[in-house]
Amino acid sequence: METSPTAPETNTLRAPALDTTDARIVQLLSADGRMTNAELAGHLGVAPSTAHARLRALVDRGVISGFHASVDERMLGAGLQAVIGVTLRPSGRRESIVEFADRVRGLPQVIQLFFLGGDDDFLLHIAVADSSEMREFVLEHLSAQSSVASTRTSIVFDYHRNSVAASFT
Repeated sequence: METSPTAPETNTLRAPALDTTDARIVQLLSADGRMTNAELAGHLGVAPSTAHARLRALVDRGVISGFHASVDERMLGAGLQAVIGVTLRPSGRRESIVEFADRVRGLPQVIQLFFLGGDDDFLLHIAVADSSEMREFVLEHLSAQSSVASTRTSIVFDYHRNSVAASFT
């Protein structure tokens, strides 16, 4: 099947091509997002201006979407973490998906929010002080919502955050 030159791209999940220098920048900054430009240039064996230009291009292309602090929730008094699967009721699904996501996205206990295909509609990664606060969170912010059909809570004992997400290939 032929496509016209003006046909829209059908594969929007295609990864942008990275040369070895770009891939190394991503690897280095994933491990240490606070690395200075001079340090980055030193690791790459290039001039600081080149490192800066290459980093700026990766940001402009959307390969690097931001720089974030990794926070130890225990140090903030939220030492109990959980992953909560949430299934929404079938009626008014499109509206309830958007409303639910908007509602929980801003809750301070929510570390990550995933919208899924599968048994659960959402997975929430939350951090709270203790089991009482966990119970209160589930009851107040999830079970009390008319759009929520069910929840399934799993306590996190330990986790490891990869510096770079695994490949889908």
